[in-house]
Amino acid sequence: MSKIGLFVGSTTGKTEYVAETIQKEFGGKSVVTVHNIADTEDSEFEEYQYIIIGCPTWDIGELQSDWEGYFPQLDNIDFSGKKVAYFGTGDQIGYADNFQDAIGILEEKITERGGTTVGYWSVEGYDFNESKALRNGKFVGLSLDEDNQSNMTDQRIKDWVGQLKKEFGM
Repeated sequence: MSKIGLFVGSTTGKTEYVAETIQKEFGGKSVVTVHNIADTEDSEFEEYQYIIIGCPTWDIGELQSDWEGYFPQLDNIDFSGKKVAYFGTGDQIGYADNFQDAIGILEEKITERGGTTVGYWSVEGYDFNESKALRNGKFVGLSLDEDNQSNMTDQRIKDWVGQLKKEFGM
């Protein structure tokens, strides 16, 4: 079994692509197992001490539809003792008032359920007004803008995975 469970929802494929890129950067399927949240059972979260959550922000600060459907089930899961990292895709220019809100919504709920957030990410290099994903001046996780900064995605993933390897103690 892999060491890390990555749970992702994706509509256009951008967030799924990022999940697969993160998996490769960690070393492949033997290290990270990617789970589509639409097909996930609550018990699958129990298999991992290290969890990565991936969700794009949709519409005006909403969860992606698969995550929106799964969201109430998070109340059934005990995340105590688990380190949880987040990544999201969004559009900081077109949706500057709710950039990365989805990962902020998920992080708040999972923290309430006992999860310990790791993988905080600097806001430096982004241009947005507001975000529910901000905690103490940083994003709760890796924030990607494939619409406006796709040329920065690969390096950001590489840097973030390097950070997570340390925070996960790998």
